[in-house]
Amino acid sequence: MDVSTFYALFSATCFTLVGLWWTVVQKHEAWLRTAEGRRDMGGIYLAFLLPALMGLFAQIGGTTNPLIWRVSFVAVAAIGCWSTLRLLHRSRRDGDAGTFARHRWIAAVIYAAVAVLGVAPEIAEPLGVTPLQAEATLLILLVAVAHWLVWEFMTHTEPDTPT
Repeated sequence: MDVSTFYALFSATCFTLVGLWWTVVQKHEAWLRTAEGRRDMGGIYLAFLLPALMGLFAQIGGTTNPLIWRVSFVAVAAIGCWSTLRLLHRSRRDGDAGTFARHRWIAAVIYAAVAVLGVAPEIAEPLGVTPLQAEATLLILLVAVAHWLVWEFMTHTEPDTPT
């Protein structure tokens, strides 16, 4: 598959997942009644939104202007890494971390790898892939991690509604 086609499909899929997530959230308003619930909802939202944005930037820059995708991937990955570490810290501090939430650092490591590859795309050469192909693999892993996070969240008991 052409890398441009991949990123077009990938971005559209991620934006669809963002919309589906907000549909789920609307059906479970109790999740938004606590700071922890809002934090978790926002974390899942970003887990789909940030890869979608990177996919769009890859389409804009592509191979014709790699500086666009490289700078945007580094910037978006920095936001993803920061927000992931912040969520990890808060969920550990609050003692509400499930199995995945305790290992959310995996997403931070993937975001860091995305940023490093954006800064030094030549590190993809020994792998026999283009930098955009290597980044695509990392973005797929981010979405897989996001699904893991959604699964964990959806299988936990719904919080009590405040009285």
